[in-house]
Amino acid sequence: MDPIRFDTQPADYRHWKLNVEGNVARLAMDIPEDGGMVPGYVLKLNSYDLGVDIELADAIQRLRFEHPEVRTLVVTSGKDRIFCSGANIYMLGSSSHAFKVNFCKFTNETRLYLEDLSENTGVRTIAALNGTCSGGGYELAMACEHIILQDDGNSAVSLPEVPLLGVLPGTGGLTRLVDKRKVRRDLADAFSTVAEGVRGKRAVQWGLVDQIAPKSKFSAAVDSAVEKLNADATERSGPGIKLDHLDPKRDGDTTTYRHVTLSVDTGKRVATLDVRAPTEPPPTSADELHQRGSDAWALRVWRELDHALLDLRFNHPTVGLIVIKSAGDASHVIASDNALSKLSDSDWLAKEVVLHMRRVLKRLDLSARTIFGVIEPGSCFAGSLYELIAAADRTFMLDAEDDGPQLQLSDLNFGRLEMSNGLTRLQTRFLANPEKVDELREVREPIDTEAALDHGLITFAPDDIDWDDEVRIAIEERAAFSPDALTGMEASLRFAGPETLETKIFARLSAWQNWIFQRPNAVGKTGALTTYGTPERPTFDYNRT
Repeated sequence: MDPIRFDTQPADYRHWKLNVEGNVARLAMDIPEDGGMVPGYVLKLNSYDLGVDIELADAIQRLRFEHPEVRTLVVTSGKDRIFCSGANIYMLGSSSHAFKVNFCKFTNETRLYLEDLSENTGVRTIAALNGTCSGGGYELAMACEHIILQDDGNSAVSLPEVPLLGVLPGTGGLTRLVDKRKVRRDLADAFSTVAEGVRGKRAVQWGLVDQIAPKSKFSAAVDSAVEKLNADATERSGPGIKLDHLDPKRDGDTTTYRHVTLSVDTGKRVATLDVRAPTEPPPTSADELHQRGSDAWALRVWRELDHALLDLRFNHPTVGLIVIKSAGDASHVIASDNALSKLSDSDWLAKEVVLHMRRVLKRLDLSARTIFGVIEPGSCFAGSLYELIAAADRTFMLDAEDDGPQLQLSDLNFGRLEMSNGLTRLQTRFLANPEKVDELREVREPIDTEAALDHGLITFAPDDIDWDDEVRIAIEERAAFSPDALTGMEASLRFAGPETLETKIFARLSAWQNWIFQRPNAVGKTGALTTYGTPERPTFDYNRT
């Protein structure tokens, strides 16, 4: 299989049509049956594969940066009588276990980005279900604020995974059903075991949708909902900026971006991410930031990191350890953070850049890879880049006698870049000593190795004599452990503190989907996912475990 690439733009979309008129955007799903990423399955009834969600993620990102005039987004279908039948079952049935889990993880993140569009950017979202909506299609609808279902006697919403496939809704469906939409538990139970779903007035009564409308009045009902939600939407002024192609250069297992380099050692199962600070002072005013657009370091470096993380997930499944390093002038990073912190309260673009940083850092948190931070002389782990160290499972900082490395904190370390648990990484790090975060808030000068160790900002501080051996042995040891055990351990340790919708979704994805996707009842020779669409009926092992 060819490597999966995540670069796209509206002119290249095969599955979505994005139309912006005034302050309303309409995103219509119209998936060609022969539009699969790989041969072997047909995308019937607006069923989707990863390629469909890559375009959806891109569209959401472009609405944020290229169309600040948009106040309401309508997600609908370009086909008659069908909104979306969910993830393509034949694609799932023919995919590797690792791909299935990463596919579910990416679609979860994309739906969270849609919710973030409403919550933090202020763009109101409507799912206009002009036909039947099942599985992942209904999960997409639940990621919107308001759901309107066509009441035509046929259109229904459903989560049919349990009765039909022997698996669970893979993109947070059950969690959103009871946590977000607050559907009563008994009704949710009944709904999730009825393959044909629920339609009409009952769908409204059960809280599965917010509104129904007959086909003859469906368009008018959507327009009315748009008008109502528009009145409460956030107004963002000024022209948008164009998100250009990142255009990475690939040479074997090394991918070089402008500010990031990804190097993969497949033999050692280790990847190294090198992040570089800006080489010139960052923009300090809104005008300068808008002029630089997507070339602004604070936007581009995080777009490159995001791109590299997705490349690792899907194209390098045996790599179990990411080593993060950095280089450059830390003062430029701090200046960039300070400007963004100051401007983000009043300038929409500065706010979106910070929100994008937060989303990429969450992607790193949620990656099923060990993360080691390595801090050497010349490193620039300052401010927002220190978050990469705070996200690491373990960090090593050289204790050098002369010209040793330093860390530095900025305002962004104390808010705006929260994890999925709703806390900053510093708050999560110091759950037992929350006063430590207040103490660090006052420490703005560069922090040397001894002070970093004393403050609890790093894990280990080997000296010059032991440095090479300690880091090498730690990397080799980690790469030799069971990846299954490490995935479970890391996911359990990373999200201390309160549980949220996000942490529930991903904890359940890591535990239940990893387990259920490998059970014979789902993927065995006579499992439900294997026999779907054939005359053969699934055979279950009825032992509860």
